[in-house]
Amino acid sequence: MSSMVKDILIRPTTRIIVVKEKFEDHHQINIRAAQPCSARVSRRWSTTARATLSHGSRTRPIPRAILSTPVSDPTPTTKKRVFTFGKGRSEGNKGMKSLLGGKGANLAEMASIGLSVPPGLTISTEACQEYQQVGKKLPEGLWDEIIEGLNIVEKDMGAFLGDPSKPLLLSVRSGAAISMPGMMDTVLNLGLNDEVVAGLAAKSGERFAYDSYRRFLDMFGNVVMGIPHSLFDEKLETMKNAKGINLDTDLTAADLKELVEEYKVVYFEAKGENFPSDPKKQLELSIKAVFDSWDSPRANKYRSINQITGLKGTAVNIQCMVYGNMGNTSGTGVLFTRNPSTGENKLYGEFLINAQGEDVVAGIRTPEDLNTMKNCMPEAYKELVENCEILERHYKDMMDIEFTVQENRLWMLQCRSGKRTGKGAVRIAVDMVNEGLVDTRSVVKMVEPQHLDQLLHPQFEDPSSYKDHVIAKGLPASPGAAVGQVVFCAEDAETWHAQGKTVILVRTETSPEDVGGMHAAVGILTARGGMTSHAAVVARGWGKCCVSGCPDIRVNESEKVVLVGDKIVKEGDWMSLNGSTGEVIFGKQPLAPPAMTGDLEVFMAWADQIRRLKVMANADTPEDALTARNNGAEGIGLCRTEHMFFASDERIKAVRKMIMAVTVEQRKAALDLLLPYQRADFEGIFRAMDGLPVTIRLLDPPLHEFLPEGDIEQIVGELTVDTGMTEDEVYTRIEKLSEVNPMLGFRGCRLGISYPELTEMQVRAIFQAAILLSNQGYTVLPEIMVPLIGTPQELSHQVSLIRGVAKKVFSEMGTSLNYKVGTMIEIPRAALVADEIAVEAEFFSFGTNDLTQMTFGYSRDDVGKFLPIYLAKGILQNDPFEVLDQKGVGQLIKMATERGRAARPNLKVGICGEHGGEPSSVAFFAEAGLDYVSCSPFRVPIARLAAAQVVV
Repeated sequence: MSSMVKDILIRPTTRIIVVKEKFEDHHQINIRAAQPCSARVSRRWSTTARATLSHGSRTRPIPRAILSTPVSDPTPTTKKRVFTFGKGRSEGNKGMKSLLGGKGANLAEMASIGLSVPPGLTISTEACQEYQQVGKKLPEGLWDEIIEGLNIVEKDMGAFLGDPSKPLLLSVRSGAAISMPGMMDTVLNLGLNDEVVAGLAAKSGERFAYDSYRRFLDMFGNVVMGIPHSLFDEKLETMKNAKGINLDTDLTAADLKELVEEYKVVYFEAKGENFPSDPKKQLELSIKAVFDSWDSPRANKYRSINQITGLKGTAVNIQCMVYGNMGNTSGTGVLFTRNPSTGENKLYGEFLINAQGEDVVAGIRTPEDLNTMKNCMPEAYKELVENCEILERHYKDMMDIEFTVQENRLWMLQCRSGKRTGKGAVRIAVDMVNEGLVDTRSVVKMVEPQHLDQLLHPQFEDPSSYKDHVIAKGLPASPGAAVGQVVFCAEDAETWHAQGKTVILVRTETSPEDVGGMHAAVGILTARGGMTSHAAVVARGWGKCCVSGCPDIRVNESEKVVLVGDKIVKEGDWMSLNGSTGEVIFGKQPLAPPAMTGDLEVFMAWADQIRRLKVMANADTPEDALTARNNGAEGIGLCRTEHMFFASDERIKAVRKMIMAVTVEQRKAALDLLLPYQRADFEGIFRAMDGLPVTIRLLDPPLHEFLPEGDIEQIVGELTVDTGMTEDEVYTRIEKLSEVNPMLGFRGCRLGISYPELTEMQVRAIFQAAILLSNQGYTVLPEIMVPLIGTPQELSHQVSLIRGVAKKVFSEMGTSLNYKVGTMIEIPRAALVADEIAVEAEFFSFGTNDLTQMTFGYSRDDVGKFLPIYLAKGILQNDPFEVLDQKGVGQLIKMATERGRAARPNLKVGICGEHGGEPSSVAFFAEAGLDYVSCSPFRVPIARLAAAQVVV
């Protein structure tokens, strides 16, 4: 049986290959004739072509690569829609991802460097785009091109689609330019029908043939024809229960034959027609299904969540099947060349004996460790290790690899850059520099800003404190800590999240339909599935805590309970997950803020050497300032003085007295109470930021924000107690303070101009604190920022006031210091007259939150009512309060910067809105020539990395 199957499926041929003697030099190559495939070409290394590289705790031989053609050839052409690969030739390469998709481009590349890749063909993403444009029909001439490509594959293999005597079976997979785990559909074992399965059974054994057939009926019925997978699974489970067995692999050939007939009935009852027996019809329908899946709700949701835009569609990869389900000398696996969670330089993956690839990826069976393969199939394992070395050195990255072993022969099915956690990304980057694989400049691109976001998430305060509350343990699929209320379906997760609740999504296993709920949840727990299951891969990509393959739990999704031994956890109960250890903890465990690790500090130092844009922080307290400094902030770009007023009852009472004051004398008396509080706060911030600039914004919000909340009677009652005024006086004052649109009303510089004593108090506190600290040996660099300027006259008034107070304080304290006065540009008119404003302003800081609000005419408080509709309909591509609107708001920033610097060449320019920590916005600010960005303390490392990535 074995030799006959090899004749059919992997007929060896002699071919010309190129040995690349010097891997880094694409021009130094020697040509020699290769032996047949059975000679294991990918493991035939000459002694001189070996090298040894130490990888931490292991030392492995590093084979040089084998190339059949220069990797850069051929030049992609948009007229060609079908590209073949295999048997020492490829019509594509890794640089063609936009046309061939990531999977197709990497299959072509692996074939090019001499790895064992099953021959096949890739239908381009442009063909998918045409398919959508012409009404979801195959474009004219495409089918003929597909058949032409198929003929080449058939000739290579000596086997033919639909031929019972020499059957060729195919896999049909999707693959967009950007990896979308589990988002697109796959069909395996295509080409089987009653005649072909009989021919395959005669050559390969009945059990293997009918196992492949029942899998194909299930996949084709579900993926291509939309029949629920549960209808097929029900038949399988019923048969297993009737036979008293637990594993699919325990079913006999006779059982599988019977199951095939039952699956055909399921198909007929669901579709009202027989299963299509013509293999070419199967192929056509499968190609269309892959193209259709590009526009499926789950694919659209995944792209929306991950902000993936601008792609043409998905490619279709059609490959000869290789079989991991041909008995105990066969198997299938998924691995990462390094641990994607921790970054440890050690192969990390899973393997299933006598199984097909979807069994591992879909989490249908909980797989075993790679050591199983090492023990059962040592030769194939050795070749796999060598291939991993080749791919890492070739791609200069950690790789995610899918492979199959068919009767002890290794086949490489897919490779791509591996998704990794923040912790893993940073360690991999640092290790690869230390190993000499990459340099410090290019490694900056290997860590994504969201990776740092993950690292800056909280962990458990004290893991030892909850040991008595651990109720189960699963696989540590994605690290971090998560605390939330239990829900059992994706829809509930999304609903509860929208209500402001934090949730843990608990499922038997996740599927692509669950992505919305997975994204809404803070953590994910599954009963089934391994470290490379759908839940694990998607969670790691998003940096979400995940525990998978937890055998101790029984999930009852209909009753909305999970059973753990004799314990019942209901919907809404609190649960904590430790994704780093796999622990499931009952109850709500306390979290602690994260800390910068040694690897992260090393990596960030490399980023800092490259970037030109300075990164500052928005911080309102000494504690925030210290956090910002520890995260690498080069100063404070926004200190909001109003936040200090809420720090104690005494402060807020004094503020309310100031607001309710009717006369200047009353107002000054209240401000005198506030002065020492403000001064003490500024002292703490100046102390924390010794030697770095601190930009302090004068009072900005409308005064009503400092009044009590509640109904009018409550407010009046509180204010009479706080201020000593009568109820009538309070009512009269509130009436005068009331505004129809406070955000465009009495706020910002309008307060300081109307109540100059307010500006005087704040500025006096700043200068007194600065001189006190300066006298103690601290280097204090205060910058005073006037908010909400719309005209140069407004700024001129406040600057005159500020400089007058500075002179008085310097005179009173017998010393002086350098300081700057500038303004926030947050009104479109200010951007238009920036040249006039720059006459007085020594710096501009763009308040992009308000500038966005006023440019669009959107209220930040009310935008939630229509923004989701705008995003869903494509009217807006992003939330403009999260991602800078470069065409509108961005142009105002550019214009104001250019005009301001024309009037004052040394004008310092930065931004202090939330956009200062958003990577694409940071890139825009760097290119626009700004000096700095300022963001929240925890986003400082993200902004530092984004600023470096702009440069490289």
